[in-house]
Amino acid sequence: MKFTTSIISAAMAASVLATPTPVALEKRATTMCGNWGTVATAGYTVYHNNWGAAQASSGSQCTTFTSVSSAKSFVWSTSWTWAGGAGQVKSYSNVALENINKKLSAISTIPSTWSWSYSGSSLVADVSYDLWLAPSVGAANQYEIMIWLGSYGGAGPISSTGSTIATPTIAGTKWNLFKGPNGDTTVFSFVAPSNIGSFSADLKLFFNYLTTSQGVSTSAVVTSLQGGTEPFSGTNAVFTTSKYTLTVT
Repeated sequence: MKFTTSIISAAMAASVLATPTPVALEKRATTMCGNWGTVATAGYTVYHNNWGAAQASSGSQCTTFTSVSSAKSFVWSTSWTWAGGAGQVKSYSNVALENINKKLSAISTIPSTWSWSYSGSSLVADVSYDLWLAPSVGAANQYEIMIWLGSYGGAGPISSTGSTIATPTIAGTKWNLFKGPNGDTTVFSFVAPSNIGSFSADLKLFFNYLTTSQGVSTSAVVTSLQGGTEPFSGTNAVFTTSKYTLTVT
């Protein structure tokens, strides 16, 4: 997730089996409200994380984990209304694969699919992967790589200049690439030219571009990989993921 001070710089389902098993628990719908909540399942964590809620003048958000299949495909959603705090991200509800701790040079592929939709009024929000790199295992993250599949209401990524630094074509899409600081972390944001509600690609291709063209070392360590939505403001918003998969090989 990112911290930004301006917009330019940025159903319930249940499955019951005859005998209790871990799969039955993983498929039980769970709704989380308030500022924080997690569901750890199938080696992943579903986060309800209203980290920027204090910036809002009013609002609330709830996140529902619906199910994960045997193929580790996630179904989940989050609903929210946020007002005030213009240009400030209020939350990052997401699905995360954590503690990867592998060098980029040791990773062959990171295949991912994501089918999602958004509804609501006066939305300012994005839909994005948030990928993290550290210089070594146990070190603080050095790079944050965001892949924006969706953008609403003028939301934009962190940028030192407000302008693209490159327009690479990766996985069949010509992306607008931005760069800027998030504290001590350098943020690269690949922003799609239009919303991609059904996405399938090897995320390693984005890392490959950064190592060949933007000075990122192949010895950098992948720490965690997340996919979710960042709301800024809007009313009666519902973000729904009908399929989300991500693996590292």
